[in-house]
Amino acid sequence: MIRRSIFENISPLDHRYSLNEEDFSKYSKYLSEKARIKYQARVEAALVKVLAGRGICSESVAEEVSKAASEIIAEEVYNEEYRTKHDIRALVNCIQRKVSPEARPYVHFTTTSFDIVDTANSLRYKEVSYDLVIPALCKLEKLLMDIAIREKNTIQIGRTHGQHAVPITLGFTFAGYVSRLGNRIRELKNKSSILAGKISGAVGAYNASHLFFDDPEEFEREVLAELGLQPSTHSTQIVETEYMTDFVHALISCFGVLASISDDMRHLQRSEIAEIGEHFDSEQVGSSTMPHKRNPINYENVKSLWKEFMPRMNTVYMDQLSEHQRDLTNSASARFIPEIIVGLMEAVNRLIRVFKRFAVDYENIKRNFEMSKEMIVAEPLYILLASYGHPDAHEAVRVLTLEAEKSGRNLRELVLEKQELKAYLDKFTEKQKEILVNPEKYTGIAAEKTVRVVDYWKKELGL
Repeated sequence: MIRRSIFENISPLDHRYSLNEEDFSKYSKYLSEKARIKYQARVEAALVKVLAGRGICSESVAEEVSKAASEIIAEEVYNEEYRTKHDIRALVNCIQRKVSPEARPYVHFTTTSFDIVDTANSLRYKEVSYDLVIPALCKLEKLLMDIAIREKNTIQIGRTHGQHAVPITLGFTFAGYVSRLGNRIRELKNKSSILAGKISGAVGAYNASHLFFDDPEEFEREVLAELGLQPSTHSTQIVETEYMTDFVHALISCFGVLASISDDMRHLQRSEIAEIGEHFDSEQVGSSTMPHKRNPINYENVKSLWKEFMPRMNTVYMDQLSEHQRDLTNSASARFIPEIIVGLMEAVNRLIRVFKRFAVDYENIKRNFEMSKEMIVAEPLYILLASYGHPDAHEAVRVLTLEAEKSGRNLRELVLEKQELKAYLDKFTEKQKEILVNPEKYTGIAAEKTVRVVDYWKKELGL
């Protein structure tokens, strides 16, 4: 085996953004080239097991093939492929060499290469999703939930178009991320659970298997059931491409939520906003020339990873097109799907580390709210005036805000001075008047909504 320094690698996934040793061994089990071949060998073994169950070959043959398939080494398959110039034929040859002459005819019996390739890919992506990806996403989701509940009453100025709007709470902000990520986790569960396989032969019409079985579709279902998969309603030489397209879209759209969270956190960490922060190690350097800087590197890194992997969705969409019963135009591009999964997990793991040590600057978050405190009442004021019959409430309040800005006076004081508004103001309830006096109470049901959102997704995801 060739031993190579990481500094001789080409892909940043293999060094700069490589998983730690523990995570690498976990993901390698599903996503490495070794794993790809192991999963294909599992499909070949399942095929012969069902053949034995149907009396086409003996149980001892099935056991032989199963044992041989489990012993397949990627290097021997690659060496054989160098000779045959065909990866699945190389795998079949390697399995056949490990079994008796009696067993050899049943390896790959009635199948075509992509019965093995597509089924193996569906199987490994389904298993890596349920075993590793979804649990990691749920771990991040739980951290977001904890922050949302912890900060459900922490007043924060809402922002639209980058401008101060009306008050919310920081917990409400995080409840939005909880909901968005929860939706994506649910979608990923759904799309990975229905990844389909096929054992339908060269063009999908069961030409070969029909020579031996009156019910070739049932035979297909039996083989796939051994692997925990189901067939699609139709296949050609390949599984209907939309299963994989939807699965990868679930991954990429999940990545988009992580990038959106990171972008917001990066902005909230700006010097002039400084409402939140991430832990900085004592020896960590933020700039090569400015010793005082503490850059939001993890949030920026997640967004940067998203920028790399999000456009790959276009390639997956292009892979939906395969001429007639199949062409080879996805033969290279489809092999990069594991990188999308690894890229997503690098982002997830980074955010888990960051949100475990998430900090709020309560003085700054209050300071930012106070900046717009006096103007916040403009919205409830105009709505209340309109509700009590003012014919042009929005314009009346707009003019008042301009006067307040120009004069530097308090909007609430100006309102009370306007005799033309007194008849309307006298109709306000005590609760409505309180909003004008204490704008920080104008948060709607932000805290209650935060709790409801978190409770919903806890139940929905079983957290």
